[in-house]
Amino acid sequence: MSPAEETKAKKGAKVKKDASAKSGGTAKKEPKPKKDAAPREKKAKTRATVEQKSPYNAERLATVLLAPVVSEKGTYIADKYEQVIFKVMPNATKPEVKAAVEAMFKVQVETVQIVNVRGKEKRFGRYIGRRRSWKKAYVCLAPGQEINFGAEA
Repeated sequence: MSPAEETKAKKGAKVKKDASAKSGGTAKKEPKPKKDAAPREKKAKTRATVEQKSPYNAERLATVLLAPVVSEKGTYIADKYEQVIFKVMPNATKPEVKAAVEAMFKVQVETVQIVNVRGKEKRFGRYIGRRRSWKKAYVCLAPGQEINFGAEA
């Protein structure tokens, strides 16, 4: 064979390899071997209790509640509906507030409602100002549960 024919043969072989790779030369993937693990046991569904660990960071839960809101409306709601009102961080969520109240006061919480309170517009002479907006949480306690803020610690 002449050198020109050899290069053509090599090029042809390369083309054939490329064509076989493109058309039907793909190899089938072998299935992954299954792990020899014990079958999972089903966990019993139980209501979360105060003793169980919270999925939230303890430091974060300590900062979520800012203060209780003590007012006429707050005491009326506490007596009639077994609810307590807290001022909470602006980025607090319902589950975080629930976990924080359960952890700090050792009570069971049924539900939490959150309200964004808009700051009032106030005038100072001809200048208009605005108070800060804040977030309020209504925490509904389980029947028989109570948080007493007047008791000495």
